[in-house]
Amino acid sequence: MRIMIIGSSGSGKSTYARKLGQELGLPVYHLDAYYWKPGWVETPKEEWIQFNEQLVMKEEWIIDGHYGSTMDIRARAANVIIYFDLSPWITIYRVFKRRIQYHGKTRPDLNEGCPESIDWPFIKYVWTFRRDKSANVLNRLTKYRKDTKVIIIKRPKEAKRMLNEIKSQGLRYFEELESDL
Repeated sequence: MRIMIIGSSGSGKSTYARKLGQELGLPVYHLDAYYWKPGWVETPKEEWIQFNEQLVMKEEWIIDGHYGSTMDIRARAANVIIYFDLSPWITIYRVFKRRIQYHGKTRPDLNEGCPESIDWPFIKYVWTFRRDKSANVLNRLTKYRKDTKVIIIKRPKEAKRMLNEIKSQGLRYFEELESDL
């Protein structure tokens, strides 16, 4: 099984990926931990593309992280795509919450040397993500609906309900699931 989890910062992708990986016994790859080098240094574009191409060749995975420039690489290889399309009120709240929670520390889904930080351009990106990016993301995902199950999460309780069903059904949950697109 290959599961791709995308959405805005603060949508809960990494936490959900971790919980899903525990339930299904699948390896979890947090893209932020690979993209950001210590000191918040970005991975060069060609290296990033190559990394994504190699990562999706693995037999099983859960990959969390939006990274629109390489999203199609992961989407082509995924059996399931989970898109967290949450309200900006929720994502902004969560971004501030984790900033406080991890003050001066590195989150578990990031590289060491990347302490939690926040600035106005990032806040604006999170606040406008749904308005500015969601239609394009949904349009891109329609290309994969024939061969891939696409799940759109609009509320945190939907994610929780899905995780509870996966706890009882395991991978069978995805076999009977209808795509949201």
